Amino acid sequence: MKQFRKLVAVMTLVSLLSTASSVFAADETIREVFTDAFYGAAIGGLVGGAIMVFKTKPLDHLNYIAYGAASGVLVGTAYGLAKSARAFAEVENGRVKMAFPTVTPALVDSPSTGRTTIAWKADLIRGTFN
Repeated sequence: MKQFRKLVAVMTLVSLLSTASSVFAADETIREVFTDAFYGAAIGGLVGGAIMVFKTKPLDHLNYIAYGAASGVLVGTAYGLAKSARAFAEVENGRVKMAFPTVTPALVDSPSTGRTTIAWKADLIRGTFN
């Protein structure tokens, strides 16, 4: 009964947050991060529920849904932050923006050894010049 109350509280909170008005800011970064976190929670909850179904007593493992949703929020938030932050310093319309750089893998061919290796790169400065 206690878990049912928690489930009802979470579902009420989700329904209230999903009908919230949009963010009034020029930068859509926060909105994208929250959207990715919300989708991550939904997908994680579904995955947790799917794993729960395969247990012998599924009702004893309702916490799988919560663990899946919590993991989804963390992964969704990390994905949203990585997607929105491109470089450490970005020049846009004469304004300098500071952000955490996105670390991305890149394949590098070595002409001397003939091998392909994985290198990690992060852009430090990005901008447009007219």
